[in-house]
Amino acid sequence: MPTLRAVVAEDHVLLRDGLIRLLEANDVDVVDAVDNGPMLARALREHVPDVAVVDVRLPPTFTDEGLVAAIAARRETPGLPVLVLSQYVEPLYARELLADGSGGVGYLLKDRVGHVEEFVESVRRVASGGTAMDAEVIGQLVGRTTGPLTRLTDREREVLHHVAQGRSNTAIAQALFVGEKAVGKHIGSIFGKLDLAPSDDDNRRVRAVLAYLQSDTRS
Repeated sequence: MPTLRAVVAEDHVLLRDGLIRLLEANDVDVVDAVDNGPMLARALREHVPDVAVVDVRLPPTFTDEGLVAAIAARRETPGLPVLVLSQYVEPLYARELLADGSGGVGYLLKDRVGHVEEFVESVRRVASGGTAMDAEVIGQLVGRTTGPLTRLTDREREVLHHVAQGRSNTAIAQALFVGEKAVGKHIGSIFGKLDLAPSDDDNRRVRAVLAYLQSDTRS
């Protein structure tokens, strides 16, 4: 498995050092580690890493500095893989990350870092152009969807829930105790109901996730 090049952005020194140690222990070369938004922007331009692991809230504003820098970098380098870490569930950030529909994005709560294997898998999935969305973010949206998603059956929405977490058809089949063919049929039906026509880059899974996250979350 080839070594990935990563940039880490985290202002808490202990967590930053922990991320560096964790990643490098799993064949991810951390080429730069920064603690604020402007330095992150420079590091992403300079290194153009295979993946960036970014805290949403960085100095100097401690609001969405990390997210803003990551999105700006993705505009300069379309598809630049970014995995965002956040202390709280904020679906708006997930929607903003997915807005360009190009994949290579993730949004996880910080406590997921403690689940080392799952975290490293998410890093690699994002680096390969996939999505890794936190189950709690997705869970907040279940049952409160509007628009095209109301066309989906309960089972289709359940399948889409797993797709949004970046799971493969095989993994979804195992989670739902059904066959892969059944999952494939559900996903095909989801694409049809969401009016997602085939595309050259075959990113319909990402676009379906975006539709899911852009649904109305008001109670």
